[in-house]
Amino acid sequence: MAENHKVPAHLRPETRKWVRDVIADFDLEPHHFRVLVKTAEAWDRSEQAREQLVGGLTVNDRAGIPKAHPCVAIERDSRTAFFRGLRELALDGVDAPDAPRAPRTPDYGARR
Repeated sequence: MAENHKVPAHLRPETRKWVRDVIADFDLEPHHFRVLVKTAEAWDRSEQAREQLVGGLTVNDRAGIPKAHPCVAIERDSRTAFFRGLRELALDGVDAPDAPRAPRTPDYGARR
């Protein structure tokens, strides 16, 4: 089924590689692939926000009072979305032995 999944070009190169690796290792249904893409987007957004925070975690408002930089919330929310997406996909099966998850591709063990 992986041949039906097109990795979006707007993802960062390392994120596109991660998505391709997941597609190669798991037989994803179309709805699982959409969750994977949104999870990857959340990762990229978190990284983008983190990069904006190099200058500091606070900004001064009009009155000169330090406030949390808006990217702090963006990073936090995107990180939360990323981990929720991972949990939804259950790629590592840590939730429970009988937790529903996408089956691995037949050649998974041979590639490792």
